[in-house]
Amino acid sequence: MTEGVTIGQAAAFAGLSVKAIRHYHKHGLIDEPRRDVSGYRRYGSADLLRLVQIRTLAAAGVALAEVKAILDTDPETFAVALEDAGQRLTERIDDLIARRDMLHRLATGDRALLPDGVLARLDKAAAEFGLSPEDVTVAREGLVLIRALVPEGFDDYVARVERALDDPHYVSLVKRMWQAAEWPADDPRVDELATDMAGYFLAHPALLPVPPGLRARPDAALRYSLLSRHGQEEKPGWRRLTALVEARMRAAGVDLA
Repeated sequence: MTEGVTIGQAAAFAGLSVKAIRHYHKHGLIDEPRRDVSGYRRYGSADLLRLVQIRTLAAAGVALAEVKAILDTDPETFAVALEDAGQRLTERIDDLIARRDMLHRLATGDRALLPDGVLARLDKAAAEFGLSPEDVTVAREGLVLIRALVPEGFDDYVARVERALDDPHYVSLVKRMWQAAEWPADDPRVDELATDMAGYFLAHPALLPVPPGLRARPDAALRYSLLSRHGQEEKPGWRRLTALVEARMRAAGVDLA
């Protein structure tokens, strides 16, 4: 009677595919067994046990590159290696849970792209200024862009805006600025607001809506343009207001970007 089983039988008994077993041979996880007189490789009970061990470790999340070292070590080291593999699995699980939670947050829109504290302050400011849902979306998108384009200056930028919101004059300017979104470009209020905003920022340069670190970038002008023009596509009043404020600031010697 022929001893051992063929690779196909070994695969069936071990719960593997023939391709997987050949893959294990290729990577040295299990030695190729002897051939019988007909030239077929025959797998014995020790081979089957090894295949089951490899399959079990791989199914538990152990990288194949580590399987051989784990199986070929002494019992004490084997236990330590399994504990290390378990810790890595725990870390992967935590990472997957965090990703799943992010997907759930993204279901509510781009709110997932900002810290909870910033979102809370934005919601509060939206209520204070009477912003529409569309306005809140534009403001939130602007913050997302700042965080993406000038990440190193985001926290400081938010902190400066929060401090500025304690100034009634600044709050008044912000309210008028949001109102200007609905004004036509030739509305005289646009010129008046531009003059007031430029005067305020010249008196309070630390409150300029320019994220810290932007000027240090070689493509600062491009990034500034992307930030300052966001949301203006269908708001001619805003486009002219931005252009006028920038012109007044530059005329006063202030390099915005």
